[in-house]
Amino acid sequence: MLSKRALRERLEKLNAIGIALSGETDINSLTEAILVAAKSLVDADAGTLYRVRDGELHFEIVMTDRLGVALGGTTGKPPPMKPVPLYHADGSPNRNNVVACCVLEDRTINIDDAYTAEGYDFSGTRAFDAANGYRSKSFLTVPLKNHEREIIGVLQLINALDVEDEPVPFDAEDQHLVESLASQAAIALTNRALIESLQVLFESFIQLINLAIDDKSPYTGGHCQRVPELTMLLAEAVNRAGYGPLAGFTMTEKDRYELRIAGLLHDCGKVTTPVHVVDKATKLQTIYDRIGLIETRFEVLKRDAEIALLKGELSHAAHAGLLAQYADDLAFLKRCNIGGEFMSDEHIARLHHIAAYRWCTPQGVDEPFLSGDELLNLGIRKGTLTDAERQIINHHIEVTIEMLESLPWPKHLQNVPEYAGGHHERMDGKGYPRGLTREQMSVQARVMGIADVFEALTARDRPYKDGMKLSLALTILARMVADGHIDPDLFEIFVRERVWLDYAQRFLEPAQIDSVDEAALLKLAGLQG
Repeated sequence: MLSKRALRERLEKLNAIGIALSGETDINSLTEAILVAAKSLVDADAGTLYRVRDGELHFEIVMTDRLGVALGGTTGKPPPMKPVPLYHADGSPNRNNVVACCVLEDRTINIDDAYTAEGYDFSGTRAFDAANGYRSKSFLTVPLKNHEREIIGVLQLINALDVEDEPVPFDAEDQHLVESLASQAAIALTNRALIESLQVLFESFIQLINLAIDDKSPYTGGHCQRVPELTMLLAEAVNRAGYGPLAGFTMTEKDRYELRIAGLLHDCGKVTTPVHVVDKATKLQTIYDRIGLIETRFEVLKRDAEIALLKGELSHAAHAGLLAQYADDLAFLKRCNIGGEFMSDEHIARLHHIAAYRWCTPQGVDEPFLSGDELLNLGIRKGTLTDAERQIINHHIEVTIEMLESLPWPKHLQNVPEYAGGHHERMDGKGYPRGLTREQMSVQARVMGIADVFEALTARDRPYKDGMKLSLALTILARMVADGHIDPDLFEIFVRERVWLDYAQRFLEPAQIDSVDEAALLKLAGLQG
């Protein structure tokens, strides 16, 4: 019988254990903490914690102090034992196994000596003892029940030790203490499992949004997957760099998770962007590429020229000249439509010249060869988007911010809207949508800005361009630093820590990975080389 003082000490220890368990966030650490606490509470030499899954009891962690055995938990060595079935192959209950019986009968089983106990099969225990020179004697097997009274696991302790470290039976006080601990442990396990399941559901929902974007545009979908990866690569580089103005920047695991979630959601607003704008591969593309209509019109002009030839209204030389001109004009318009080269004033003038050709529609109406909308699109100086379409694209970040700020973020994710919503801002305040300056932005948001630009420059799955080589993409980044677009301190770490190379080896084609002059890049960016 324990003295009042000894009992009080045990109760105080039990309370301390309960507090410690409630603060544990890792499931492996939690299972280990439960078993270690139980063994310590009643001076048990060995123990096992099982979890119920799919009608079986799975070994989560196994410990035997005298043999130096520790499997599962944080050891990284999973227990090799097969799960204990709750039912035999014929469907009958497995009542001859003590841990299975504990679950099936929903009761604590306290055995003084396994070798003399009747009704249970301890042949496996005897074999273990014989192989390891051990003597398993007293067993205390307690079910772990959650708040709904469902059994989620079993805590089994072996060999209570007396003052001389000899195995003795678990007494009534031992059993009551372990049952109390088991109740606390079951709640802690249930809470942790619930949190993890909600986290999995949350991340799956994010992936569902990206899948919807991916279904609209495989190009944007790839971007949504790569930007978070590059964001984390750069953030980790800043975290470990330890030099320069950002030497004091550090991240906890919670910080990392928050930034990763922001990266996954940084373009969620694109779910509302029209697909014909997101995927505009050529200047004339809407639901289809309208260059085909222009080819048809050239065929009409060629037909009219042939009719004029047959009527004697056109000489053979003039007819041949027109056909050659039309072929050259069509080739020129096709080049303009691609949007891969900058449109010079000379090209714009020629475009207007062709637009002024006349042709007769199937309805007999004489019209300019190119419509106003076709002329506007083919005259885009750079890329494939008109100013109006670019505004539609840019609007996605406003939608992203609006969507994210409308959510009731928990404390550990409250910065997600700011991180995700700042990747189109500039350090000089000329970005969008809020015109923030560098001082108004977090390091994480600035990190995401670099990741977004570099991914776009090097992406090889865009319909309108090939992925740039590393040297060219980094040169453009360096110029953007000099122009006040991206953060100079982050760019320096991006270059010096070779984040660009880590990313390239994972996501770029070998042909894109060329020689990079780091010192020249830093000098071009206005940083010390």
